[in-house]
Amino acid sequence: MIVEISALIASITLFALAIFLGFELITKVPPTLHTPLMSGANAVSGISVVGALFLSNVAFKGGDTALATWLAFAALVLAMINVVGGFAVTNRMLNMIAGKKKRGRAK
Repeated sequence: MIVEISALIASITLFALAIFLGFELITKVPPTLHTPLMSGANAVSGISVVGALFLSNVAFKGGDTALATWLAFAALVLAMINVVGGFAVTNRMLNMIAGKKKRGRAK
């Protein structure tokens, strides 16, 4: 597969803009909205996991077991790290909120 240089530059530019936009968006989110935002990020990562599994199946059936399989494996590992980390952070934040509610009722 041959990638034209203009398509590659456009893709890199779009990726860089997405990084800057994501950083600006995350830094502007108030702390009370981090848990719902993390849940949304987990949903997107779950879609990435399904896509990586689909890609690995296509690579296996197509006979191309070299590059596509390794890329699918890397995508699967990174997406699963994001999902597990997101659930861990969400659980910790919900436990902190629940702890405050329990302490508030006891007083």
